[in-house]
Amino acid sequence: MAKEYYRVLHAMGHSVLVLGRGEQKAKEFEEELGARVFTGDYRAVLKEQETMPEYAVAAVNIGGLCTVTQELMRLGIPNILVEKPVAYRWEDLVPLLQEQKKAGAKVYVAYNRRFFASVQEARKRIREDGGVTSFHFEFTEWAHKVGPVKRPEGEKEGWIFANSTHVMDLAFFLGGFPKEMKSYTAGGLDWHPGGSNYAGAGISERDALFSYQANWQAPGRWAIEVLTTKRRYYLKPMETLQIQELGSVKAEPAELAAPWEERYKPGLYEMVNAFLNHPQDDRLLTLEEHAGHFPVYEQIAGARKR
Repeated sequence: MAKEYYRVLHAMGHSVLVLGRGEQKAKEFEEELGARVFTGDYRAVLKEQETMPEYAVAAVNIGGLCTVTQELMRLGIPNILVEKPVAYRWEDLVPLLQEQKKAGAKVYVAYNRRFFASVQEARKRIREDGGVTSFHFEFTEWAHKVGPVKRPEGEKEGWIFANSTHVMDLAFFLGGFPKEMKSYTAGGLDWHPGGSNYAGAGISERDALFSYQANWQAPGRWAIEVLTTKRRYYLKPMETLQIQELGSVKAEPAELAAPWEERYKPGLYEMVNAFLNHPQDDRLLTLEEHAGHFPVYEQIAGARKR
């Protein structure tokens, strides 16, 4: 992700200070992108700068996101974009919220799928239809692919937070976060003992009924369906949008104007632009909002008592 962010920031013409913690990864970064990477104590490197940067992107592994973000605030950086999901537990977000209040910083969580061209088009059409009446989402993970791959400590055990919340956040962003919800969890994997089979339903804050399911030991993929009184919208895969009209069984692909998604990781250019230039953009997720949503993710994961 650090490489993806650099490509976008470099294309925008910004001066970028790249800080890395591992020599090998830093070397690979320099060879691929031709940019110098400072390694070692990132705090010392930042203190050596003539002026402290106004903006920072925290794109380290998940286990280090809280610590790095907290240190960046303590160093006086006022605007920070931190990779999702920031932490695996709501309790780990509390010190960050306290530090943010103390520092007066603005911290945003990088759920880049909110900025997909497909999502932007869906939002526009849903508003024109009069709003969401119901929605459904699936966050099935390919356990046979994830399991054998070596990951940083704790990442696979927290995979539902590390990866599946991409889908949850986007579904609730489109349809409204729950005001009532029942959740069921079953199964488990050697590397993800908390569960592997999920289902639930509820009512969102926009009074839309919703349901979800995911079975990591069966075929499936990420998907979101949003229904209005006029149309059904399919984000499957999420980079695309298909529309089913009332009275038809056929779903037609929508034409999307997405020049940046052809050159950069989808959603990233628009998200970084909003972070730097349009902090009022409602697609940007604040740390406070993310912390408020986290108990929902914990309930879906089965980690929070119901």
